[in-house]
Amino acid sequence: MDFLTMTIGKQKNIALIAHDSKKHEMIAWCDEHKEILKGHFLCGTGTTARMITEATGLPVKGYNSGPLGGDQQIGAKIVEGRVDFVIFFSDPLTAQPHDPDVKALLRIAQVYDIPIANNKATADFLITSSFMNEEYEHKIINFHQNIAERARTL
Repeated sequence: MDFLTMTIGKQKNIALIAHDSKKHEMIAWCDEHKEILKGHFLCGTGTTARMITEATGLPVKGYNSGPLGGDQQIGAKIVEGRVDFVIFFSDPLTAQPHDPDVKALLRIAQVYDIPIANNKATADFLITSSFMNEEYEHKIINFHQNIAERARTL
C-alpha cells in the first residue's frame, strides 16, 4: 500500500472541543495560549466555540454541538484536509450520550495522522512544539489506490 505525503501548513487549522465539565478548563487554556492561537484558524463544536469566543475574543468558527453532530462535522473536515490539529478536552469520568461520535472522531484523526490532544498536558506540549511555527509533512494511506486495489481484488 502506497502512502501520500501531506503537509500541515504554518498556519494550522485547529479544532477545539470540550465536554461540558471541561469547557471552563478549555477556555482558560485558550486564554493562556491566546497569542499562539490567534495566528491560526480556529473552529470547534457549537457551545465550546461560542464560549471561547465570548471569553477570550478569539474568533472560533462554530459547528453543531457535539451531541448534534459537531464531532462528526469536524471529523469530515479532517477527511477533507480542512482540520489538521485537534484539541479535545474530554471527560473520561462521565458517560457521554454521543460516545460513538467521539470514538469516530478520534479514529479518523488517527487514520489521517492528525495531532490530537485529549487533555491539558498534551495540549501544552503540542501548542509549544517547534512544529507550531513551521510546516510539517506526514504520510497517510493513499486512499484512492487502496480503493482501486480493493475493487480489483473483490
